Amino acid sequence: MPVEALIFDLDGTLVDTAPDLIQATNHVLHSIGRRPVSYEEFRGFVGQGAMNLIERGTLATGGAVDPKTLKRLHGEFLDYYGRNISIHSKVFDGIPALLDEAQSRGLKFGVCTNKVEGLSHKLLREIGLSKWFEVVVGGDTLPIMKPNPAPYREVAKRLGVDAARTIMFGDSETDIRTAQNTGVPVIAVSFGYTAQPVQTFDPTHVIDHYDEAWGIVQRYL
Repeated sequence: MPVEALIFDLDGTLVDTAPDLIQATNHVLHSIGRRPVSYEEFRGFVGQGAMNLIERGTLATGGAVDPKTLKRLHGEFLDYYGRNISIHSKVFDGIPALLDEAQSRGLKFGVCTNKVEGLSHKLLREIGLSKWFEVVVGGDTLPIMKPNPAPYREVAKRLGVDAARTIMFGDSETDIRTAQNTGVPVIAVSFGYTAQPVQTFDPTHVIDHYDEAWGIVQRYL
């Protein structure tokens, strides 16, 4: 069945957002007297939304906080990150060329992320990717997040394609499990945010650079 759309995770897959996410995380940790988290720690925190990111950050730097404090930190995180969302973040090399090639073949694009939808659109606008990605389903779009397949299927629905005619791109266990739960192939990038190598989770394909991606996509056309 020919593929009609490519659906991407955002953080660690389309965009290297780690510098700005780490800064926002450490901003809220500092507000409660905690040490900053390192990049290596951060790699294992991302993928299940900002609340989980903050919760894991507090656990790593001195222990859990009470639910009221966690909720306050979440609000502070979203406010700070929203104001500093694209200062140091960069599109991964090879993405524009891949999207141009795929678009020339009539493929559609969507984003399926556990980042909140509003901030996802803001990042895509500020970093220059919004012309390709009008359809975004975020962690707050539906009552459930990845790896449940519902958000992924919602992206396909909004694109007007059958989910079975899509390929997912991701960088973490959450993304790979989402694709597996949906029954679609997944191209995992080896350079994203994951505590364990993506090969651990048995993705369909693994790439080390986006220059390798179009050759794989062509097999599904």
